[in-house]
Amino acid sequence: MKVALTRKAHFNAAHRLYNPKWDEETNKKVFGPCSNPNFHGHNYDLEVRIIGTVNAETGFVYDMVKLKQIIKEEVEDRFDHKNLNLDTPYFKNLNPTTEHLAITIHGLLSKRIEKEYTIQVRLYETPRIYVDYPA
Repeated sequence: MKVALTRKAHFNAAHRLYNPKWDEETNKKVFGPCSNPNFHGHNYDLEVRIIGTVNAETGFVYDMVKLKQIIKEEVEDRFDHKNLNLDTPYFKNLNPTTEHLAITIHGLLSKRIEKEYTIQVRLYETPRIYVDYPA
């Protein structure tokens, strides 16, 4: 029987949504204030869901202390109080949309969490806008 376990985290980051193939007017039309040349920030809320079988010896799906540490190292330490465009290698050539950020976070976590678990990421850009990956 599979059970889903979710851990929440939070980080703050700045970014600019911008397509370098477009002129400023087109970027502003498509991305609005998110294309501000001086960047803007979000208070991101993250939910990491681990789906697996309950361990008969511990009664846990996954070690929550371990998951907390993985999220800290792979997400919070990399992205908290950073400019995603300037301070991280992931978005040098990739538009730092919430969609791309969720996919990137999933990839980072997948490298650290054992393959027998299914990982899902829900990333809130605002309380009313969030992305699920995988969908």
